[in-house]
Amino acid sequence: MASSKEYLEFILGQLSGLDDITYRAMMGEFIIYYRGKIIGGIYDDRLLVKPVKAAISYMQETSYEVPYDGAKEMLLVDEVDDKEYLTGLFDVMYDELPAPKPRKSQNRAERK
Repeated sequence: MASSKEYLEFILGQLSGLDDITYRAMMGEFIIYYRGKIIGGIYDDRLLVKPVKAAISYMQETSYEVPYDGAKEMLLVDEVDDKEYLTGLFDVMYDELPAPKPRKSQNRAERK
């Protein structure tokens, strides 16, 4: 089941207090970026985030879910109705998230 654009818009609205929240549609789901780093995504209308230590400490209850077959487990965020909680979660996670990988050049001539 693909995620709905309405659920994406709801989550983006809940995160509107943060700067530089972006997303990318991918195979019917949405990858969420915070200040250029992948923080998680929306899968089957569920907000899942990377299981970094800060997120595990911040969340009172943790539930691991698989976003799609063959993927690594992620943390299910149940408290999406609490805007302050959600923005706090993203803020505490940011420093632990890996830096974005440099984009590979499309053209070999550009590398020379």
